[in-house]
Amino acid sequence: MSVSRRNLLRGALFGAAAAATAPALSACTSIATASTDAIQYWNPFTGGDGGLMKDMVSQVERRVSGLRTTTTVLDWGASYYTKLAMASAGGRAPDVAIMHASRFAGYAPGGLLDPWDMDILREFGVTPRTLNPKTYKRGTYQGDQYALPLDTHPFVVFYDKEVMAKADLVDSDGKLLPFDGPEGYLDAAKRLRSVNKGGLGPVYGHVNDTAQNWRMFWSLFPQTGAEFDLSGKKAVIDRDAAVKVVTFMQQLTAPQCRTMDPATSVGSFASRKAPFIFTGEWDSAAFSQIKGMDLGAAPFPQIYDKPASWADSHMFVLPHQDNPDPERRRTTHRLVAELFKASFTWAKAGHIPGYLPVVESRKYQHLEPQIDYAAAAKSPALDPPAWFMGAGADVQVQLCQSIQTALVGANSAATAVDKMITALNFYLGKPNPA
Repeated sequence: MSVSRRNLLRGALFGAAAAATAPALSACTSIATASTDAIQYWNPFTGGDGGLMKDMVSQVERRVSGLRTTTTVLDWGASYYTKLAMASAGGRAPDVAIMHASRFAGYAPGGLLDPWDMDILREFGVTPRTLNPKTYKRGTYQGDQYALPLDTHPFVVFYDKEVMAKADLVDSDGKLLPFDGPEGYLDAAKRLRSVNKGGLGPVYGHVNDTAQNWRMFWSLFPQTGAEFDLSGKKAVIDRDAAVKVVTFMQQLTAPQCRTMDPATSVGSFASRKAPFIFTGEWDSAAFSQIKGMDLGAAPFPQIYDKPASWADSHMFVLPHQDNPDPERRRTTHRLVAELFKASFTWAKAGHIPGYLPVVESRKYQHLEPQIDYAAAAKSPALDPPAWFMGAGADVQVQLCQSIQTALVGANSAATAVDKMITALNFYLGKPNPA
């Protein structure tokens, strides 16, 4: 992509947001382009994830003589992607960065990423066959590989095996039994409320959250097999199926979760007032510490015709550089290959590693509760590929708000779906700035 094209992109794609973050970007790029032999690595990992990634990088540096990494942790959210795009467009990009698979469609087509050299990765023991095929495929563009899956992080369920057994909802090994459709799930929820001393059944926090309702919707809708196509100028969506899903979500949240936010739902489960929760696998580390609970976990339950769980993936990408140094690029490939091999550490956060030898290892097969929902990585419901979709995107916020109006009783399911379609068509009517 030419400099003028990238400059145009800078103005068109990020506009006011870019201007607002310019001071921060300036600080970041000065770090990224510092004269050093260390590989410059940008990621949005803080908290537990940040600590584990730091451990992984340290492991690699101890194992590979001479390999040094400078990690820059940026605030997670839309601003992260603005800074990443501006760094690529400005030719001052880090050597490697993390990108959600759901944001990939907005970056690779515009020349903001460079392709991986799979032959170099093969030299270091990483091939396409060693990576999760579902998420690996999402990182492909025009025959080249632009993104490599560090993990899959799906929407799953956790439960208290003891209470679930009283309601006959688990087998003798504590594994979740099938719900046999929407009515079967609603009957199970009723039974769970009746046997739980706390009085709560399944909990799901969604109010004022910018992602949860989309995760729930996109776990259920793909299970119907109905059409949801964002490849044209208008959204082609099976409206009846969407209304059916949102109507079920209304039933799923009534009566106890209609106005519940995520913090309340997590607190209810952690305090053992609720025996079942819909949430992300990233809560597994905290839930594993609940005293007295025999913790169970499973992929998002199959309610309709086929299994699916909303999921995203942290991907390694090479932000575009005009004239990358070949040896530096080679070292970057080595760094990422070694991070894949160290990703059992990443699994401790709850994420399902994208590097299959780790998932298939004896050690991972005994890692609980992670192994109980690991199958979700085989049928991830990734976001529809469109430049405006993805983690932290404005449209995701609008979709969540539309669904919320139905769940709290302010709108019908049909009205909520119409609002969703209107929001999607608004973005489809805008040119892809990349």
